[in-house]
Amino acid sequence: MLPARRYSVLPRWAIYTIFAAIILIFLICIICICAKCCCKSKKKKKKKSDDQINLQGVNGSTTTALVQPGSRDGDYGSAKNRGRLLYSLEYKAPELTVGIKQAAALTAMDLGGTSDPYVKVYLTPNKSKTFETQVYRKTLNPIFNEQFKFEIEKADLSESTIVMKVFDFNRFSKHDVIGELRLQLDSIDWNHVIEEWKDLSEPSKFEDEILGEICLSLRYVPTSSKLTVVILEAKNLKSMDPGGSSDPYAKLQLVLDRKKWKRKKTSVKKCTLNPYFNESFTFDVSFDQIQRVQLVISVWDHDKLTRNDAIGKIFLGCDATGNQLRHWADMLSNPRRPVAQWHHLLSSEQVDSTLQLKHTVRIPIINKNF
Repeated sequence: MLPARRYSVLPRWAIYTIFAAIILIFLICIICICAKCCCKSKKKKKKKSDDQINLQGVNGSTTTALVQPGSRDGDYGSAKNRGRLLYSLEYKAPELTVGIKQAAALTAMDLGGTSDPYVKVYLTPNKSKTFETQVYRKTLNPIFNEQFKFEIEKADLSESTIVMKVFDFNRFSKHDVIGELRLQLDSIDWNHVIEEWKDLSEPSKFEDEILGEICLSLRYVPTSSKLTVVILEAKNLKSMDPGGSSDPYAKLQLVLDRKKWKRKKTSVKKCTLNPYFNESFTFDVSFDQIQRVQLVISVWDHDKLTRNDAIGKIFLGCDATGNQLRHWADMLSNPRRPVAQWHHLLSSEQVDSTLQLKHTVRIPIINKNF
Protein backbone atom coordinates (compact mmCIF):
# COMPACT_ATOMS: atom_id res chain seq x y z
CA MET A 1 0.00 0.00 0.00
CA LEU A 2 1.41 3.37 -1.13
CA PRO A 3 1.92 6.05 1.48
CA ALA A 4 -0.46 9.05 1.27
CA ARG A 5 0.95 12.19 -0.45
CA ARG A 6 1.39 15.25 1.66
CA TYR A 7 0.51 18.61 0.09
CA SER A 8 2.13 21.73 1.54
CA VAL A 9 -0.27 24.55 2.20
CA LEU A 10 0.92 28.13 1.65
CA PRO A 11 0.78 30.31 4.67
CA ARG A 12 -1.97 32.89 4.77
CA TRP A 13 0.42 35.89 4.45
CA ALA A 14 1.86 34.48 1.20
CA ILE A 15 -1.61 34.16 -0.30
CA TYR A 16 -2.38 37.77 0.62
CA THR A 17 0.91 38.92 -0.94
CA ILE A 18 0.22 37.16 -4.24
CA PHE A 19 -3.30 38.53 -4.33
CA ALA A 20 -2.05 42.08 -3.65
CA ALA A 21 0.58 41.75 -6.40
CA ILE A 22 -2.06 40.67 -8.91
CA ILE A 23 -4.26 43.65 -8.01
CA LEU A 24 -1.26 46.04 -8.24
CA ILE A 25 -0.33 44.78 -11.72
CA PHE A 26 -3.96 45.16 -12.81
CA LEU A 27 -4.07 48.75 -11.53
CA ILE A 28 -0.79 49.62 -13.28
CA CYS A 29 -2.18 48.33 -16.56
CA ILE A 30 -5.32 50.44 -16.16
CA ILE A 31 -3.26 53.57 -15.35
CA CYS A 32 -1.06 53.06 -18.45
CA ILE A 33 -4.10 52.66 -20.69
CA CYS A 34 -5.68 55.83 -19.29
CA ALA A 35 -2.46 57.82 -19.68
CA LYS A 36 -2.11 56.74 -23.31
CA CYS A 37 -5.66 57.79 -24.06
CA CYS A 38 -5.13 61.21 -22.44
CA CYS A 39 -1.97 61.84 -24.51
CA LYS A 40 -3.81 61.07 -27.71
CA SER A 41 -6.63 63.45 -26.85
CA LYS A 42 -4.15 66.26 -26.01
CA LYS A 43 -2.33 65.80 -29.32
CA LYS A 44 -5.61 66.02 -31.21
CA LYS A 45 -6.57 69.22 -29.40
CA LYS A 46 -3.15 70.75 -30.05
CA LYS A 47 -3.30 69.86 -33.72
CA LYS A 48 -6.76 71.34 -33.98
CA SER A 49 -5.68 74.59 -32.30
CA ASP A 50 -2.63 74.81 -34.57
CA ASP A 51 -4.87 74.55 -37.60
CA GLN A 52 -6.80 77.61 -36.43
CA ILE A 53 -4.57 80.69 -36.93
CA ASN A 54 -5.48 83.57 -34.70
CA LEU A 55 -5.26 86.76 -36.78
CA GLN A 56 -6.08 89.12 -33.94
CA GLY A 57 -3.54 91.88 -33.55
CA VAL A 58 -2.25 91.64 -37.11
CA ASN A 59 -1.87 95.28 -38.13
CA GLY A 60 -0.55 94.92 -41.68
CA SER A 61 -1.23 93.30 -44.97
CA THR A 62 2.30 92.07 -45.69
CA THR A 63 3.68 88.58 -45.25
CA THR A 64 5.75 89.82 -42.31
CA ALA A 65 2.62 90.81 -40.44
CA LEU A 66 1.07 87.38 -41.02
CA VAL A 67 4.15 85.45 -39.96
CA GLN A 68 4.96 87.73 -37.01
CA PRO A 69 1.67 88.88 -35.42
CA GLY A 70 2.02 92.26 -33.79
CA SER A 71 4.52 93.59 -36.31
CA ARG A 72 3.60 96.45 -38.61
CA ASP A 73 4.14 96.93 -42.32
CA GLY A 74 7.61 98.18 -43.04
CA ASP A 75 9.29 96.68 -39.98
CA TYR A 76 11.98 95.20 -42.16
CA GLY A 77 15.42 94.44 -40.71
CA SER A 78 14.41 95.39 -37.17
CA ALA A 79 17.33 94.69 -34.85
CA LYS A 80 17.22 93.12 -31.43
CA ASN A 81 16.62 95.30 -28.41
CA ARG A 82 20.01 96.64 -27.29
CA GLY A 83 18.79 99.04 -24.62
CA ARG A 84 18.19 102.80 -24.34
CA LEU A 85 20.35 105.85 -23.68
CA LEU A 86 19.41 109.19 -22.10
CA TYR A 87 21.56 112.02 -23.46
CA SER A 88 21.55 115.81 -23.70
CA LEU A 89 22.87 118.29 -26.28
CA GLU A 90 23.52 122.01 -25.93
CA TYR A 91 25.36 124.34 -28.29
CA LYS A 92 26.77 127.74 -27.39
CA ALA A 93 29.17 128.81 -30.11
CA PRO A 94 31.77 127.53 -30.48
CA GLU A 95 31.19 124.84 -27.84
CA LEU A 96 29.03 121.71 -28.08
CA THR A 97 28.20 120.08 -24.74
CA VAL A 98 27.18 116.42 -24.82
CA GLY A 99 25.68 114.91 -21.68
CA ILE A 100 25.57 111.16 -21.10
CA LYS A 101 22.92 110.78 -18.40
CA GLN A 102 22.08 107.11 -18.05
CA ALA A 103 21.26 103.88 -19.87
CA ALA A 104 18.55 101.32 -19.31
CA ALA A 105 17.82 97.70 -20.24
CA LEU A 106 21.21 97.16 -21.89
CA THR A 107 21.97 93.83 -23.50
CA ALA A 108 23.80 91.41 -21.20
CA MET A 109 27.20 90.63 -22.75
CA ASP A 110 28.78 88.62 -19.91
CA LEU A 111 28.10 85.05 -18.85
CA GLY A 112 26.60 86.15 -15.55
CA GLY A 113 23.77 87.97 -17.33
CA THR A 114 25.25 91.44 -16.78
CA SER A 115 27.61 93.90 -18.50
CA ASP A 116 30.32 96.37 -17.53
CA PRO A 117 29.14 99.33 -19.65
CA TYR A 118 30.78 102.59 -20.57
CA VAL A 119 30.10 105.13 -23.34
CA LYS A 120 32.51 106.48 -25.94
CA VAL A 121 31.60 109.89 -27.45
CA TYR A 122 33.09 111.51 -30.54
CA LEU A 123 32.30 113.61 -33.62
CA THR A 124 32.66 112.53 -37.24
CA PRO A 125 34.07 113.04 -39.79
CA ASN A 126 36.65 115.13 -37.90
CA LYS A 127 37.38 112.69 -35.10
CA SER A 128 39.88 114.91 -33.31
CA LYS A 129 38.68 114.14 -29.77
CA THR A 130 37.23 111.01 -28.20
CA PHE A 131 35.78 110.96 -24.69
CA GLU A 132 34.87 108.01 -22.49
CA THR A 133 32.66 107.73 -19.43
CA GLN A 134 33.53 105.79 -16.32
CA VAL A 135 33.04 102.00 -16.44
CA TYR A 136 30.19 100.70 -14.26
CA ARG A 137 30.53 97.11 -13.11
CA LYS A 138 27.89 94.41 -13.38
CA THR A 139 24.86 96.50 -14.32
CA LEU A 140 22.44 96.87 -17.21
CA ASN A 141 21.10 100.21 -15.98
CA PRO A 142 24.11 102.47 -15.34
CA ILE A 143 23.77 106.12 -14.27
CA PHE A 144 26.64 108.17 -15.74
CA ASN A 145 25.77 111.89 -15.38
CA GLU A 146 28.90 113.00 -17.27
CA GLN A 147 29.39 115.89 -19.72
CA PHE A 148 31.87 116.36 -22.55
CA LYS A 149 32.69 119.50 -24.53
CA PHE A 150 33.71 119.78 -28.20
CA GLU A 151 35.05 122.88 -29.93
CA ILE A 152 33.19 123.18 -33.23
CA GLU A 153 32.16 126.14 -35.39
CA LYS A 154 28.48 126.59 -36.17
CA ALA A 155 29.16 126.28 -39.90
CA ASP A 156 30.64 122.80 -39.32
CA LEU A 157 27.57 121.49 -37.45
CA SER A 158 25.72 120.80 -40.70
CA GLU A 159 28.40 118.32 -41.78
CA SER A 160 29.00 116.64 -38.43
CA THR A 161 27.55 113.63 -36.64
CA ILE A 162 27.73 112.94 -32.92
CA VAL A 163 28.37 109.28 -32.08
CA MET A 164 27.56 107.79 -28.67
CA LYS A 165 28.71 104.19 -28.59
CA VAL A 166 28.05 101.90 -25.60
CA PHE A 167 30.69 99.23 -24.89
CA ASP A 168 31.00 96.30 -22.51
CA PHE A 169 34.39 96.47 -20.79
CA ASN A 170 36.58 93.34 -20.85
CA ARG A 171 39.89 93.33 -19.03
CA PHE A 172 41.67 90.65 -21.06
CA SER A 173 39.93 90.77 -24.45
CA LYS A 174 38.47 93.18 -26.98
CA HIS A 175 35.63 95.32 -25.66
CA ASP A 176 32.22 94.36 -27.06
CA VAL A 177 29.93 96.95 -28.64
CA ILE A 178 26.44 96.86 -27.14
CA GLY A 179 24.89 99.53 -29.38
CA GLU A 180 25.21 103.10 -30.54
CA LEU A 181 23.43 106.37 -31.34
CA ARG A 182 24.36 108.49 -34.37
CA LEU A 183 22.78 111.93 -34.56
CA GLN A 184 23.25 114.25 -37.51
CA LEU A 185 23.71 117.72 -36.07
CA ASP A 186 22.22 119.54 -39.06
CA SER A 187 18.72 118.36 -38.12
CA ILE A 188 18.78 119.63 -34.51
CA ASP A 189 17.11 122.79 -33.24
CA TRP A 190 19.76 124.53 -31.12
CA ASN A 191 17.39 127.14 -29.64
CA HIS A 192 16.95 125.00 -26.55
CA VAL A 193 18.69 122.22 -24.64
CA ILE A 194 17.83 118.76 -25.91
CA GLU A 195 17.40 115.89 -23.46
CA GLU A 196 15.74 112.66 -24.53
CA TRP A 197 15.78 108.88 -24.45
CA LYS A 198 16.62 106.96 -27.62
CA ASP A 199 16.87 103.26 -28.43
CA LEU A 200 20.35 102.01 -29.20
CA SER A 201 20.83 100.74 -32.72
CA GLU A 202 23.17 98.17 -34.21
CA PRO A 203 26.70 99.58 -34.45
CA SER A 204 27.85 100.82 -37.82
CA LYS A 205 29.48 98.07 -39.83
CA PHE A 206 32.39 100.25 -40.89
CA GLU A 207 33.73 102.81 -38.47
CA ASP A 208 34.11 106.27 -39.97
CA GLU A 209 37.51 107.20 -38.60
CA ILE A 210 40.85 108.40 -39.87
CA LEU A 211 43.25 105.45 -40.18
CA GLY A 212 45.98 107.18 -42.16
CA GLU A 213 47.33 107.25 -45.71
CA ILE A 214 49.85 105.21 -47.64
CA CYS A 215 51.89 106.09 -50.73
CA LEU A 216 52.94 103.36 -53.13
CA SER A 217 54.26 102.95 -56.65
CA LEU A 218 53.11 100.36 -59.20
CA ARG A 219 54.95 99.18 -62.30
CA TYR A 220 54.07 96.34 -64.66
CA VAL A 221 56.19 94.99 -67.52
CA PRO A 222 54.08 92.67 -69.74
CA THR A 223 57.02 91.23 -71.70
CA SER A 224 58.71 89.91 -68.55
CA SER A 225 55.47 89.43 -66.54
CA LYS A 226 56.90 91.42 -63.63
CA LEU A 227 54.75 93.43 -61.21
CA THR A 228 56.81 95.76 -59.03
CA VAL A 229 55.30 97.38 -55.94
CA VAL A 230 57.22 100.00 -53.99
CA ILE A 231 55.91 100.90 -50.54
CA LEU A 232 57.17 104.47 -50.23
CA GLU A 233 55.75 105.92 -47.01
CA ALA A 234 52.69 106.37 -44.80
CA LYS A 235 51.41 109.32 -42.80
CA ASN A 236 48.93 110.17 -40.07
CA LEU A 237 48.52 106.53 -39.06
CA LYS A 238 46.15 105.66 -36.26
CA SER A 239 47.86 105.39 -32.89
CA MET A 240 47.71 101.82 -31.57
CA ASP A 241 50.10 101.92 -28.58
CA PRO A 242 49.43 103.50 -25.17
CA GLY A 243 52.14 106.11 -25.73
CA GLY A 244 50.25 107.57 -28.70
CA SER A 245 52.47 105.96 -31.31
CA SER A 246 52.77 102.75 -33.34
CA ASP A 247 55.41 100.37 -34.72
CA PRO A 248 54.07 100.08 -38.27
CA TYR A 249 54.92 97.74 -41.09
CA ALA A 250 53.12 96.85 -44.33
CA LYS A 251 51.98 93.50 -45.70
CA LEU A 252 51.53 92.86 -49.42
CA GLN A 253 49.37 90.02 -50.65
CA LEU A 254 48.25 88.95 -54.10
CA VAL A 255 44.79 87.39 -54.34
CA LEU A 256 44.05 85.43 -57.52
CA ASP A 257 40.49 84.29 -58.19
CA ARG A 258 39.59 84.97 -54.53
CA LYS A 259 42.42 82.74 -53.29
CA LYS A 260 45.50 83.94 -51.39
CA TRP A 261 48.46 83.58 -53.71
CA LYS A 262 51.69 85.40 -52.83
CA ARG A 263 52.73 87.56 -49.90
CA LYS A 264 55.57 89.77 -48.68
CA LYS A 265 56.09 92.42 -46.00
CA THR A 266 58.21 95.43 -45.18
CA SER A 267 60.46 96.02 -42.22
CA VAL A 268 59.06 97.42 -38.95
CA LYS A 269 59.50 101.13 -38.23
CA LYS A 270 59.67 101.91 -34.52
CA CYS A 271 57.62 104.53 -32.67
CA THR A 272 56.22 106.55 -35.55
CA LEU A 273 52.92 107.43 -37.18
CA ASN A 274 54.67 108.67 -40.33
CA PRO A 275 56.98 105.83 -41.41
CA TYR A 276 59.24 106.03 -44.45
CA PHE A 277 59.78 102.60 -46.06
CA ASN A 278 60.95 102.96 -49.69
CA GLU A 279 61.01 99.16 -50.07
CA SER A 280 60.51 97.41 -53.40
CA PHE A 281 58.85 94.02 -54.07
CA THR A 282 58.59 92.15 -57.36
CA PHE A 283 56.03 89.47 -58.25
CA ASP A 284 55.80 87.19 -61.27
CA VAL A 285 52.35 87.84 -62.72
CA SER A 286 51.47 86.78 -66.26
CA PHE A 287 49.62 89.00 -68.67
CA ASP A 288 46.48 86.88 -68.26
CA GLN A 289 46.69 86.95 -64.45
CA ILE A 290 47.14 90.73 -64.19
CA GLN A 291 43.48 91.17 -65.15
CA ARG A 292 42.33 88.78 -62.42
CA VAL A 293 44.71 89.48 -59.56
CA GLN A 294 44.05 91.84 -56.62
CA LEU A 295 46.85 93.54 -54.71
CA VAL A 296 45.97 93.82 -51.00
CA ILE A 297 48.12 96.13 -48.89
CA SER A 298 47.58 96.29 -45.13
CA VAL A 299 49.35 98.33 -42.47
CA TRP A 300 49.94 96.72 -39.06
CA ASP A 301 51.23 97.74 -35.65
CA HIS A 302 53.95 95.34 -34.49
CA ASP A 303 53.77 94.10 -30.88
CA LYS A 304 56.43 91.89 -29.33
CA LEU A 305 54.35 90.29 -26.58
CA THR A 306 50.83 90.36 -28.01
CA ARG A 307 49.14 89.87 -31.34
CA ASN A 308 49.87 92.48 -34.02
CA ASP A 309 47.04 94.99 -34.57
CA ALA A 310 45.66 95.91 -37.99
CA ILE A 311 45.65 99.66 -38.63
CA GLY A 312 44.11 99.79 -42.09
CA LYS A 313 43.96 98.19 -45.50
CA ILE A 314 43.39 98.87 -49.20
CA PHE A 315 43.24 96.74 -52.32
CA LEU A 316 43.98 97.54 -55.94
CA GLY A 317 42.95 95.64 -59.05
CA CYS A 318 40.18 95.35 -61.60
CA ASP A 319 37.67 94.70 -58.80
CA ALA A 320 38.62 97.92 -57.00
CA THR A 321 36.82 101.26 -57.22
CA GLY A 322 37.70 104.95 -57.04
CA ASN A 323 41.35 105.94 -56.65
CA GLN A 324 42.48 102.33 -56.27
CA LEU A 325 40.96 101.32 -59.62
CA ARG A 326 42.31 104.49 -61.26
CA HIS A 327 45.81 103.76 -59.98
CA TRP A 328 45.66 100.20 -61.31
CA ALA A 329 44.36 101.40 -64.68
CA ASP A 330 47.14 104.01 -64.92
CA MET A 331 49.69 101.26 -64.29
CA LEU A 332 48.27 99.09 -67.08
CA SER A 333 48.03 102.05 -69.43
CA ASN A 334 51.66 103.02 -68.83
CA PRO A 335 53.74 99.82 -69.00
CA ARG A 336 57.31 99.89 -67.71
CA ARG A 337 56.69 103.27 -66.04
CA PRO A 338 56.29 103.53 -62.24
CA VAL A 339 53.05 105.22 -61.18
CA ALA A 340 52.93 106.54 -57.61
CA GLN A 341 49.82 107.62 -55.67
CA TRP A 342 48.54 108.25 -52.14
CA HIS A 343 45.61 106.19 -50.80
CA HIS A 344 43.43 106.56 -47.69
CA LEU A 345 43.46 103.44 -45.54
CA LEU A 346 40.13 101.71 -44.95
CA SER A 347 39.07 99.33 -42.19
CA SER A 348 40.02 95.69 -42.65
CA GLU A 349 36.37 94.65 -42.37
CA GLN A 350 35.35 96.95 -45.20
CA VAL A 351 38.06 95.73 -47.55
CA ASP A 352 37.49 92.06 -46.72
CA SER A 353 33.77 92.49 -47.34
CA THR A 354 34.36 94.16 -50.71
CA LEU A 355 36.81 91.49 -51.85
CA GLN A 356 34.06 88.89 -51.57
CA LEU A 357 32.08 90.66 -54.30
CA LYS A 358 32.81 89.45 -57.79
CA HIS A 359 32.39 92.45 -60.04
CA THR A 360 35.26 92.56 -62.50
CA VAL A 361 35.88 95.57 -64.68
CA ARG A 362 37.92 94.60 -67.70
CA ILE A 363 40.53 97.23 -68.53
CA PRO A 364 41.42 96.82 -72.22
CA ILE A 365 45.08 96.53 -73.19
CA ILE A 366 45.47 96.85 -76.94
CA ASN A 367 48.90 95.34 -77.40
CA LYS A 368 50.74 92.94 -75.13
CA ASN A 369 54.16 93.56 -76.71
CA PHE A 370 55.14 97.01 -75.50
